[in-house]
Amino acid sequence: MHISLTPELEGIVKSKVETGLYNNASEVVREALRFMEINQDLVHQMKLDRLRSHLSVGAAEIAQGQGVVLETASQVTDFFEGLKKND
Repeated sequence: MHISLTPELEGIVKSKVETGLYNNASEVVREALRFMEINQDLVHQMKLDRLRSHLSVGAAEIAQGQGVVLETASQVTDFFEGLKKND
């Protein structure tokens, strides 16, 4: 299998090998994949926590009458397009 890395990621891999902790790039990638696998549940939980936090804020705003009423598909589209522009 061959993979392509961005220049930034390639630099990270090279610097890890240069530390002497890894013999080659494959070892770095294997270690990173093992780390990702081990921490996948933690990352998933962090994402869920963040989503719940945002939903809680949104629910509180709606309860305070700060919600936005969108009645048509066009209004929904325009609303989300506006959000994209603000990112």
